[in-house]
Parts: sequence; C-alpha cells; structure tokens
Amino acid sequence: MPAGGINPIIPGFAPDPSAIQVGDTYFLVNSSFHIFPGLPIYASKDLVSWRHIGNAINRQTQLSLAASRTKLNPEDDEAGDMMCATGGLYAPTIRYYDGIFYIVCTNVIHGAQDGSTSDQHQNFIVSATDIWSNQWSDPVFFEFDGIDTSLFWDSDGRAYMHGSAAPGPMTTIKLFEIDIKTGQKLSDEKMIWDGTGGIWPEGPHIYHNHDGWYYLFISEGGTFENHMVTVARSKSIWGPYEANPDNPILTARGTDEYIQHTGHSDLFQNAQGHWWAVCLAVRKDKSKRYVLGRETFLTPVHWTQGSWPAVSRVKSSFPLEPGRSIIPDNAVATLSADPGMDWCYIRDADLTSHKIEENGKEITLTASESDLCQADTSDQVTFIGKRQRRLHGHSQVAVQHVTTGTLLDAGLCIYKDEHRFARIFREFDSPAVIVFELVNEAKFIHRTKRITIDLGGNDAALTWLRLEYSETTYKCSYRLEHNFQWTEFADFDTLEMTGHDFVGPIVGVFAFTKEVDREIDVIFRGFEVE
Repeated sequence: MPAGGINPIIPGFAPDPSAIQVGDTYFLVNSSFHIFPGLPIYASKDLVSWRHIGNAINRQTQLSLAASRTKLNPEDDEAGDMMCATGGLYAPTIRYYDGIFYIVCTNVIHGAQDGSTSDQHQNFIVSATDIWSNQWSDPVFFEFDGIDTSLFWDSDGRAYMHGSAAPGPMTTIKLFEIDIKTGQKLSDEKMIWDGTGGIWPEGPHIYHNHDGWYYLFISEGGTFENHMVTVARSKSIWGPYEANPDNPILTARGTDEYIQHTGHSDLFQNAQGHWWAVCLAVRKDKSKRYVLGRETFLTPVHWTQGSWPAVSRVKSSFPLEPGRSIIPDNAVATLSADPGMDWCYIRDADLTSHKIEENGKEITLTASESDLCQADTSDQVTFIGKRQRRLHGHSQVAVQHVTTGTLLDAGLCIYKDEHRFARIFREFDSPAVIVFELVNEAKFIHRTKRITIDLGGNDAALTWLRLEYSETTYKCSYRLEHNFQWTEFADFDTLEMTGHDFVGPIVGVFAFTKEVDREIDVIFRGFEVE
C-alpha cells in the first residue's frame, strides 16, 4: 500500500459521499441531482486509486428526473447572489448486509418557483447482489417527508431508517424501523436529535462501536461556509442522545484552510481496524473561487472503544501508514472509469438522440428544440458530457459542418444547470459564425461574443472548439481544419461560475435547433475531456 494519498479522492462534482468496505474493496457513492445516470459508484482497493464502476440509477424506467430543476433562492448577504438549489438525487447512503448492497436516497421533486406548490421527497431503496454488474433493482419506495436517509442494522437483524425530516431549515433527525424488502414502516417515526443549534441538521449516520453506545453523526450549518459535523451518543438506538461536549468534530469554518465547507461525513472501519471519514468539501482560493464545487475528501479518524471519535482536519494529502512520509508534492489522485460509465445526460434525456462511437471519437447528436436554458425541465435537451475532474486541463471537439442556413447551434459547453453555463459554438443559420456565451442568472450575468470566420473555401471543413481551464480562468478557442493554430476567442474568470450551489461543472457537447419537427443530426469528432 502506498504511504499516503491525495485529496480530493473523487475530484469534480462529487458531493455527499457515503462509503463502505466489503472484502478487500472500498465502495463509494455520491449525489448526482439532475444528471442521468444517477448515483455514481466508485471502487478502490487502496483508498488512493478509484474507479467509476457503475451508477445505481442507470435505467430511465427506475424513476424520473424531469422535475429536478434548479431553484434560485435569494440569500441574505451583501453580494446579493442566489443560492442554486437543484432537485433530483440527494445524499445517498451505501450499506452492505447479508450479501446484498443497498443504496437509499431521496429524489427531490421541486414544486413551483413561486411557492404555489411544495417540494416532494420521493425516498427509495435500490439493491444489488453483484455491485460489479451494474444491475441495480427498481426502487422500493417508502414514506418519509425528508432527505438524507441512511440505513442501520442492529445486532438482532432489525433495520432502521433515519433521515433529516422536513421542514427546514431547522430540520430534525427522525428514526423508524423498516422492512427493507417492501419499504413498509414497522414503527412510528421518532425524533432522536435536533443537533447542537446549527441550521439544516442533516446527513445522519448511526454506528455501533461495540462498546454499548450508538453514535449518531450529523451535519449542521448548511453545506457552505458554516458546514460542520457533530456527534451524539445513546445507550439505546431510540435515544435520548447526548451531544459530544467537543462538537463540532469536523469543520473548516473560521480557518484559513484551502479546503473549506467540510461536512456531510460518513465513517467506515477497514480490515485493519482503522477508522476513516469521507466528507464533502471545496478547494477555495483567496478570492473565494471553488469552480469544481463540492468534491469527496478522505481523512483519518481516531476512535477507541468508549471514547468520542476524533476526526482529523481535512488536508490536501493524508497518511495511510503511521510514521511514513506523505506523498510527494507532484503526486495526483488517480480516478478512472469503466467504459461508458461516466457519460452524463440532463434529466430525462431522449437517449436515442445521442449516439457515441469509440468512447467519444465520434458523437452524433440529433438536435433538440429545447436549449440548455429550457423553460420547462420536462423538455428534453440534447447534451452529453463528462464531469470536469481537473482544475487545470483542457477539453476539445470538432464540429462537422452542417448546411448553412440551418437554424442550428452546436458546440462545446461547460454546464451546471439551466441557469448557469458557458459555451463556444457554431451558429449555422448564417455563414460561418462562432459564438461565445456566458450565462449565470444567479449572478445576473449574460454575455455574448460573435465572430465570422473564413472557412477557406471548404464549407465541409471541421471546426475545432477548445476549452482550457485553470483554477482562475476558462479560455475558449477555435481553429479550422486547414489551420493548426488555435485562436483564442474569449475568456472569463472562474469566479463567474462559482457560487452557493449543489452541483459541479460538466464539459459536454450540445445541439439545438429552432426548426420545428425537423430532424437534424450533428456529428462531433475527437471529443476529449482531461
């Protein structure tokens, strides 16, 4: 085993982690909100190298994400920004019991933006006997008005569901016994803890440390600057729970740490008896940029029998063996994906409009009549991409020419949701036009730039589009097939795509047409995401 590892272990749009060890392998799952397939699953043998092996929601027949739109909620701060609250798949928990893997999760179905209808919480359980097969069951739904559900089996085999019960922001943690096969409640719900006074008590997980105590871990303070993990314990699973006098046991608030917003933690014990915590956090520079959003980090936990757990502050690296040196400065986290596992679509996309050859060497999109900023999230958008995993890198693609005069836009995009995206694309309704557009309605930003290019007499030429990214800047460039020189066209500060939100950037290609009832195919070649 290597001497140390690098954080984040799952970089780029990887919030709300939950993890377990089964046999010699660690498994981890994240929230995915409005993205399909949902609930990505990662595996590792050493806590350092991780592989995307599946998605628990991988069939559109399992459930609908059509109502997972993003609400823009005004915040009480001087900046006047909005909090971007996306619906969809929230805060899964992965557990293993009696030969079966279980994931419990909430599909948040958003009501109207004006509050005329309320949100609904569609809680469910999916299961698999072979996690490597990517064959997960249809959901078993159960009644619970809340989010962030988690499972615990006691020594007598009884299963207990616990979650953050609505309404917020002063939610409470409730517990009930459940039949995991049917979803039937076997007891009434009981409030077992309301935290230490921070807003949004959520993300509960119960552990039994074989010392007679039940330990209840939760997060409080919201998922941004004041995020923290607190713990309480009881001799009975039903409570009463007493709070740790040294709470919070994990937070970055009030510090100048580069890694901020730490919280939403899940603990697991490895085969050697060592405890670990996965949590979400952001990499935040001095100008408050954290463009990749909430990512998954790992940190050691010191927990002896009968004592309160002590969670180490999250750092950019972590030791795996006591007394050994940490990883060298030039080491990088290792994250790979099984073929086809890491493609991302928006909500209930029409999958027949997206054809992928050789993992992206050729992509054919049938243009949709709904653009990225669709007014109704039940409208299907033609977009396919992959999560941006690196702070520093590039993505590019070539767009094959479509007949001039077609009312079509097609190109390369950084996408978060219908309110926030940036793109460089070909506009085909006039001769050889390239457009840059930046949209962030949460920050009241909308900028465009256009240029007419010379195809050099080759109307069938490919147009190459490129995005380069660093922690501070996105740069958009283009080049024509007959010219190997990239022309920088536009750039913008990553702060313009940073904000209080739940998701992270996805780099993808899109095709949108204003021509009604006409099927227009666009071919993209050489799609690459670093």
